[in-house]
Amino acid sequence: MAENTSGDESLLFLTDEQLRKGIEAMFFAYRGFTADPDRILEDMDYGRAHHRAIHFIHRSPGTTVSNLLGILGVTKQSLNRVLRALIDQGLVRIEKGRADQRERHLYLTEQGLILERALSDAQRARMRAAYRAAGPQAVQGFRAVLEGMMDPEQRKQYQRLREGGP
Repeated sequence: MAENTSGDESLLFLTDEQLRKGIEAMFFAYRGFTADPDRILEDMDYGRAHHRAIHFIHRSPGTTVSNLLGILGVTKQSLNRVLRALIDQGLVRIEKGRADQRERHLYLTEQGLILERALSDAQRARMRAAYRAAGPQAVQGFRAVLEGMMDPEQRKQYQRLREGGP
């Protein structure tokens, strides 16, 4: 259990009912958070796996396939299906590594960047509205809760991304 550094001892005694409400809120929030991109992707016969790949390729241009596998936590076969579709549609391009020809580096094409912008704009608008309504203290607390729910390896990956690394 993470140490309570806020000084609010009442957080140490959360009831099952309070936790259930938080879990349910997370489920509904996730549905809302993914609804707008899902509508955009539906017309293209793409799903959330495509969205996640596009997001993280955009976030770290030139990321390798193996790095993307680690971030997404999917099988190589699953990622290959997603990448094949994105490449075939002209949204992603692959370049061989300069130092290691076996490496495959991923980049969004101009079309991919346009799609990424549409997907991200929809989610940013939803988050911006929620953050404004909640206020800065709640935003900071929300991020701390999310980080606290991550497994240690996920937290390391998240921190690397926050610091600008792949």
